[in-house]
Amino acid sequence: MNEVLILEFLGANIVFLLLAALVIISVFLGVRIVSQSEKHIVERFGRLHSVLGPGINLVVPFLDKIAHKISILERQLPTAEQDAITADNVLVKVETSVFYRITEPEKTVYRIRDVDAAIATTVAGIVRSEIGKMELDEVQSNRDDLITKIREAVTVMVDDWGINVTRAEILDVNLDEATRAAMLQQLNAERARRAQVTEAEGLKRAVELSADAQLYEAEQVAKARRIQADAEAYATQVVAQAIADNGLEAAQYQVALKQVEALSAVAKGQGTSTIIVPSNAVDAFSDAFKMLKGRS
Repeated sequence: MNEVLILEFLGANIVFLLLAALVIISVFLGVRIVSQSEKHIVERFGRLHSVLGPGINLVVPFLDKIAHKISILERQLPTAEQDAITADNVLVKVETSVFYRITEPEKTVYRIRDVDAAIATTVAGIVRSEIGKMELDEVQSNRDDLITKIREAVTVMVDDWGINVTRAEILDVNLDEATRAAMLQQLNAERARRAQVTEAEGLKRAVELSADAQLYEAEQVAKARRIQADAEAYATQVVAQAIADNGLEAAQYQVALKQVEALSAVAKGQGTSTIIVPSNAVDAFSDAFKMLKGRS
């Protein structure tokens, strides 16, 4: 009798322990804590049921399964290099780097197998397409615009995968040796052309300045001659007016005055010891002095 009671007691305790263990396991399986940097995808009977965000989440034990744990931190694809041909038929090697985040993990998990490889392939295609529309000089000088176009195009292409492309960078654009040599030759030729143009412009400027100087000199000479002619015309006008006012006496006075000035100039000459004067020179002096005395 006692053995039966003991067995029953042990059986009841075992059942209780099993139930307690089942409850503990159910609670353990039903409560899911998700970290801030992750999202968990829950499947029920093999189908997508829900997406668990950061914090404490409840699921149905033994029915719901955490099928995928997806990091939502920003990721960087390995640096990739791809060939591209510009619009002016120059082969370039472009190094690219892409940063992205998974925003909708259910799309990323169920729509694409290898997301990194898919993004790298998409970026390579877009880079070749965009560079094919530009010439080499534009690729080198408008790199910021090219990066913007690539990022926008990649964003549109990967939208169905639940991915947000945060950055797309072109790290470098490399040329083969033949193209480098050709560009260096072209650069040297351009430098030589600019030097010749600068020299020609300098010579042209020198000629222009010389012509301006000659023109200025001619203008000044003409101005001086014009002033002299005006002065002579004014003197002639004064003499003519004097003749008109005083008659023949004024004219004789001017002639006599000129004779006196001429003889004075001859007398002042160097090495002059003997002066030969015309026979009427004395009369000229006499007339001049008379007129001067009369005018004074």
